[in-house]
Amino acid sequence: MDRHLPLSCALLSNRQMSEADALTIENGVSGFDLMKTAGRAVFDRLITSFPDAASIHVICGPGNNGGDGYIVAELLRQAGREVKVSSVTPIENLSGDAALAHRHWRGGVVPFHPGELDDVDLIVDALFGAGLSRPVEGEALDWITAINEADVPVLSIDLPSGVNGDTGEAGTLAIAAVETVTFFRKKPGHLLNPGKALCGLITVADIGIADDVFRHLDIDTFENAPGLWQAQWPGYVLDGHKYERGHAIIVSGGEFTTGASRLTASAALRIGAGLTSIAGSADAIRVHAAHLTSVMLKPFETPAELAALLTDKRITAVAAGPGLGLDDTARDKLACILESPPDLVLDADALTLGGEHTDLFLERLSARQSLTVLTPHMGEYARLFGTPAPETLRIDLARSAAERSGAIIVLKGADTIIAEPGGRVAINGNAPPWLATAGSGDVLTGMIAGLRAQGMPAFEAACAGVWLHGEAAKRCGAYLIAEELETGLKQVLEEDSFDWAEDTLPDDESDS
Repeated sequence: MDRHLPLSCALLSNRQMSEADALTIENGVSGFDLMKTAGRAVFDRLITSFPDAASIHVICGPGNNGGDGYIVAELLRQAGREVKVSSVTPIENLSGDAALAHRHWRGGVVPFHPGELDDVDLIVDALFGAGLSRPVEGEALDWITAINEADVPVLSIDLPSGVNGDTGEAGTLAIAAVETVTFFRKKPGHLLNPGKALCGLITVADIGIADDVFRHLDIDTFENAPGLWQAQWPGYVLDGHKYERGHAIIVSGGEFTTGASRLTASAALRIGAGLTSIAGSADAIRVHAAHLTSVMLKPFETPAELAALLTDKRITAVAAGPGLGLDDTARDKLACILESPPDLVLDADALTLGGEHTDLFLERLSARQSLTVLTPHMGEYARLFGTPAPETLRIDLARSAAERSGAIIVLKGADTIIAEPGGRVAINGNAPPWLATAGSGDVLTGMIAGLRAQGMPAFEAACAGVWLHGEAAKRCGAYLIAEELETGLKQVLEEDSFDWAEDTLPDDESDS
């Protein structure tokens, strides 16, 4: 089918954003006009977010981020706010649009020292934005230290200074903002930690760059949001029936580790799988029977019986790993699962077992007819793919694992990353911190399996599952336990806002 580029979800690297600016300028919009529009957008957001900020200190850097700061300062002055401006570089060293923006500022530039921040209501960080390609050092490092130590909220322009827009790395030190205003599209650094944590609330402002620039950019990194996968959402049809919505099988562990697979099964059913069953030994099935009603139960005792069960063509997805176990019985189950025809979602113990013979496990995944979804946290990742070097970026880990395994990788964490073998990556940004609780990963596995059972493609199913997982946790609120996520998921799925509008740009590539 034709692949679509989801415009609203695209993340731009620093280089791609520069190209978008250059393409816009080539089409007749001056760089200074873009700067003025950006400054106006920051001013508008500042007035909305900090209406009572009467005294504001704008701290400007040597480049276009500093130029934005001078535009903001002049607009604030005209609005009657008390404004101070400091520059990390001598004014005579400014050039281009930044120098022109400074000439539009009708006030002076005061020397910076920490005492200047004692009596202000707000600091505007216009030092470096995403334009810094090296760790902060020298005088700028002292300034950032003073800003972070001041008991004053900070609004950052583009990115908190010191954060790398491509990677989210913070180098030596970076500003901790309460709000960040960026332009046109977010960058990966807005969503990858520690950058994500340093940005605070993020606003993306339209500054007049046309979406047509995407035709000239090679976009492969996205923010995980409904626009990325809405076109593949299974939905309901008026004359449909449960058998058309797929059958998900969750493979259980032994009788004393059944809870995890129940969480997985309930989530698969809740997200829309027409039928969901738990398969396990007779002893395990008796425990499940005491807890379940809508989820069906499929007993088996031998690997041959499991293999026969999974050949049923009505079974469209299998999830395994939560509570599976690490003994020989679990190894035999995993071997059967890897040879079975349905789409697979593997987590937890299945990944640990796979890591016992990684090359063989990955070889079997690559040989499968459909893409498997693997959902490791960093510990499981290390057991399967080896302990990464400390400096290796999570986004690179996810990409390399997807390429090596031929599978979709859901690298779980506060900034969960979903990667496919072809290099496409989505970064998730909506998960609240209270989602880090026992059993929540088992629920995610079930959600993805339920979507795969309904025929949703692997990458889109993984992205949808991760996003909905985060939204469900938000509905539950802090101190949730994993059992409550199903209720939160139901609330999300029932909301009117779940009927998204299409926002895509046709592309000539095909997605198999």
